[in-house]
Amino acid sequence: MPFKEGEAIVVQETTIVAIVIFVVAYALIISEKIHRTIVGIFGAMLMILFGVLSQEMAIHHIDFNTLGLLMGMMIIVNITSETGLFNFLAVWAAKKVKARPIALLLALSALTAVCSGLLDNVTTVLLTVPVTFSITKQLRVDVKPYLISQILCSNIGGTATLIGDPPNIMIGSAVGLNFMDFIFNLTGICIIIFLVVELFIIWLYGKGLRTKPELQAEVMRMDASKEITDHKLLKKCLFVIFCTIALFILHSSLHLETATAALSGAGLLLLLTARRDEAFIAKILSKIEWLAIFFFAGLFVLVGGLVETGVIKMLAEEAIKITNGDLTATSMLILWMSAYASAFIDNIPFVATLIPLIQDMGQMGMTNLDPVWWSLALGACLGGNGTLIGASANVVVASMAAQRGKPISFISFMKIALPMMTLSIAISSVYIWLRYL
Repeated sequence: MPFKEGEAIVVQETTIVAIVIFVVAYALIISEKIHRTIVGIFGAMLMILFGVLSQEMAIHHIDFNTLGLLMGMMIIVNITSETGLFNFLAVWAAKKVKARPIALLLALSALTAVCSGLLDNVTTVLLTVPVTFSITKQLRVDVKPYLISQILCSNIGGTATLIGDPPNIMIGSAVGLNFMDFIFNLTGICIIIFLVVELFIIWLYGKGLRTKPELQAEVMRMDASKEITDHKLLKKCLFVIFCTIALFILHSSLHLETATAALSGAGLLLLLTARRDEAFIAKILSKIEWLAIFFFAGLFVLVGGLVETGVIKMLAEEAIKITNGDLTATSMLILWMSAYASAFIDNIPFVATLIPLIQDMGQMGMTNLDPVWWSLALGACLGGNGTLIGASANVVVASMAAQRGKPISFISFMKIALPMMTLSIAISSVYIWLRYL
């Protein structure tokens, strides 16, 4: 039913208000003059106060699955850290690569990429970042190159599989693609992109990734087993981590959300370790990255304002009109548009908007949609590497780094990450063209 003139004006004004609030909030996040968590919360409230969203609509747009996943895994990681496991892994990994900083960078990045494909990139960085901090402290090398590499590789690894990143799950569900379809079509190109990214990181930071021979010798003399401080607690933690990972792998067949798996593991571990120990429970819960949690909640509402006012859908529809149904042009447009959109807004609502539009293309006579679907998957997942808020893993790592006195600024990350993301998408363009077009 068409809008009456008065209603149309109100809708237009609401859309303008939503865009202004989002743009101003984003500018403040980039400037870092106000902490991003405050910007996220206040921006979300402005969306409600100015009538862009009702409170019920705002709550609907908050992805509680992501927040539940984050909180559950943070609890598990915080309890596990009490055992000394991460120090053990740090020493063990360092000794395996003979305490060479560059070899260590490659090893930790490869581990992050592989785990992100099998688990979830947020879960992966929550497990690997404490190890990274511990090992770089031992070798007295700058931790930032390692963290930046892990952020980039977590998103690259997540691109390679069906379960690695939410956009892939959404695409797989909409098109009927299985786990092996993603392995066959995306894993190869993700390996190439991983190697290119690592070469770039080594070229950029390689000269600074040096340690003293005496520190290397000191690490090599360390006994990794002595880093474990509580063997009884460790057994409980490893049991729960194993159970949680099993739930992650089976969550789709069991019809469970990833948040359910993570929170089940967290609840079980608290039950096994704390029970009535209120001080321990308070200590563990206080270590949750609450700044990241509240920032995400605010960001979801900010993007929700753009979704409800139709801004995202309008942009997607107008962009697709440009190609006039040409398969090559449409595939390239989807790839690049989804990449840059995912770098600056949440990729989940964007992908949710594009899926029905691409399905409509099939109904309009475009028979071979494979290049378009794989373009969307590559763009939406790899695009998360563009900025510090492009993917959940990015925000989590930045928050963990800030807590440990090693903050990563929005601009400094983007200077490195955005060109790398652009190069990744350029490589993906060649791949899509050669393989599917």
